[in-house]
Amino acid sequence: MTLQTGTMRLACMFSSILLFGAAGLLLFIGLQDPTELTPQQVPGVKVNIRLQQPHNDFPPGKSQDGDFKAPTEKDTRDLSSQAPRGLNLLVPDRAQAHLNRGARLRPRQRRRRLLIKKMPAAAAIPANSSAGTFVRPASRALDSRCVSLHQRQQERKRVMREACAKYRSSSSRKAVTPRHVSRIFVEDRHRVLYCEVPKAGCSNWKRVLMVLAGLASSTADIHHNTVHYGSALKRLDTFDRQGILHRLSTYTKMLFVREPFERLVSAFRDKFEHPNSYYHPVFGKAILARYRANASREALQTGSGVRFSEFVQYLLDVHRPVGMDIHWDHVSRLCSPCLIDYDFVGKFESMEDDANFFLSLIRAPRNLTFPRFKDRHSQEARTTARITHQYFAQLSAPQRQRAYDFYYMDYLMFNYSKPFADLY
Repeated sequence: MTLQTGTMRLACMFSSILLFGAAGLLLFIGLQDPTELTPQQVPGVKVNIRLQQPHNDFPPGKSQDGDFKAPTEKDTRDLSSQAPRGLNLLVPDRAQAHLNRGARLRPRQRRRRLLIKKMPAAAAIPANSSAGTFVRPASRALDSRCVSLHQRQQERKRVMREACAKYRSSSSRKAVTPRHVSRIFVEDRHRVLYCEVPKAGCSNWKRVLMVLAGLASSTADIHHNTVHYGSALKRLDTFDRQGILHRLSTYTKMLFVREPFERLVSAFRDKFEHPNSYYHPVFGKAILARYRANASREALQTGSGVRFSEFVQYLLDVHRPVGMDIHWDHVSRLCSPCLIDYDFVGKFESMEDDANFFLSLIRAPRNLTFPRFKDRHSQEARTTARITHQYFAQLSAPQRQRAYDFYYMDYLMFNYSKPFADLY
């Protein structure tokens, strides 16, 4: 009896221990954070956030909000600092502490794209705008210089669009005609449209386009006559209407401009201060006959020796004896920037930086850079602001004012300062 009682007590004690153990285990499990029981992500590796991902219903080369994307490689410090403005990334503390280690494990997460945003237009964006066009990024490192160039583009496009909205608002409703695109050259391999502005680096830009198109191996191998009188590069107005509109809406459109007075002086020096078998007989003879009193017979026969003041008289005359020429016509007429939504606006004054930045955006070959050589009269100094002032000093103050008024839209649209203090 005593033995049986002891056995029963031992069994009860053993059962109690098992019950208390099971209850304790259940209590322990109940107090745990369920997230700690799931497999943990390696910190900084599987933060699967896709920045600025385009929708699938956009064709190749387009993004949802029409961003124009520049090349970058991410060398930066932490994931949250790489997000576009306005996007806050919530990263757990432990993951934040190990981001650098995670980035080494997943190189793809070390890439992002620098977005060249289209400016919010003050007026409606033209119907032919390639608002969705972007250029795929190349593998060039993002640095402060790249950011500066990107911001420069934003500001130039903002100023241009505001000027268009203020003074040319009706042009956004016009239809594009072949005349509007007659100065635009097409490079299909890299999907580039370049609007030619004479005396703003156009000869060298056409050399670059020919190399991009595979028509030459080097810009240095292309002669001036091949550039300007050959038919290697197609103009946009040679395509049918569908071809024109397709390229305007899908290609990267760019133009380069120059300070208007400086561009005018450069054109005058090139065309009238050197022998020229076209400008002297066509323009020079007409200018001398109209604006020079007692012109010599030789001058009237050859058209040589036109003075800058006489040339400006011709330019400002509403009843010109001979028509306008592309070398001194307004950029607003040559390229129709209020009708065509350009993706990139470069300037002659910052040509090297702007041109090579643009080449990186379109993923041009790395060994292709914008040529520095002077196309014509290479022994002569380039036209600078100092030389320009020397020429305009030959004019009266009213003539300078009228010349400024003539190019006012170019000064306004491309944010050039007044070249003389007495201008208003």
